[in-house]
Amino acid sequence: MNTLFINACVRPASRTLRLARRVLGHLDGEGTELDLQREGLSPLTAETLRARDDVLSRGAWDDPMLRYARQFAEAEQLVVAAPYWDMSFPASVKTYFEHVNVSGVTFSYGADGRPQSHCHAKRLFYVMTAGGPVLPPNHGYAYVKSLAETFYGVPEIVCFSAELLDVEGMDTEAILRDAEARIDRYFSGE
Repeated sequence: MNTLFINACVRPASRTLRLARRVLGHLDGEGTELDLQREGLSPLTAETLRARDDVLSRGAWDDPMLRYARQFAEAEQLVVAAPYWDMSFPASVKTYFEHVNVSGVTFSYGADGRPQSHCHAKRLFYVMTAGGPVLPPNHGYAYVKSLAETFYGVPEIVCFSAELLDVEGMDTEAILRDAEARIDRYFSGE
């Protein structure tokens, strides 16, 4: 299967990246890693939205401006690695989805006004770690899950997480090993 790995980890020794690599190790097929830090995406502006609208109105589906949306729509599996920051995720994740959520590429609106998916993904794995507790609701995962269900029609959405990693007295390595074991059990069908 064609897997798109959306990597929002910025630290070289990222614990989220460690868990994401564990997930990726269980997936078959070809994979593409998209390192959001290296991509340098900028939030959409009035100018870039006008340019994108022009591209869409001309039907220029090959335009580089639609690259992220096309790549996302074509993926059969998605892995999003996003550390838990400020009650959600790094800003690069939101910016990335601004570039992905393109009517006519990843979805379109049906006659009833509801989004209809143009995406091929059958599974999305959201991987995160947090220094403290993740207080409900988990805004980052909830946002990505909502997009995946509502716009992209992804039938299987799973969150793998490890929390309390920076809390004094906690055994960080044991917490990470436990998360890795949960990942392994999920893929072994236990």
